[in-house]
Amino acid sequence: MVPTFGGPEDPYFGLPLWLRRACCGRVLWAYNVSHLELLEGYVASLQRERPRPAGSQTLLERLPGWMKAAGNRAEVLAAIRALRDGV
Repeated sequence: MVPTFGGPEDPYFGLPLWLRRACCGRVLWAYNVSHLELLEGYVASLQRERPRPAGSQTLLERLPGWMKAAGNRAEVLAAIRALRDGV
């Protein structure tokens, strides 16, 4: 079986991740505290530089639009902090 990454379930066992929370009508999830910290730093940033050449697909560039939207910043950060505080 090939693991499927990129959703709120464990890619190997298919079980729901522990670090998940409803946010902006979707599910915000993370694999571990380091993942939460990476997401928090990116979402909190007011200026995000684009890598050169354009089109390079890093983990952060592939985040869903709702998570990167400035209008959702406060709710996403609150959800990340709630998850981190619950660990």
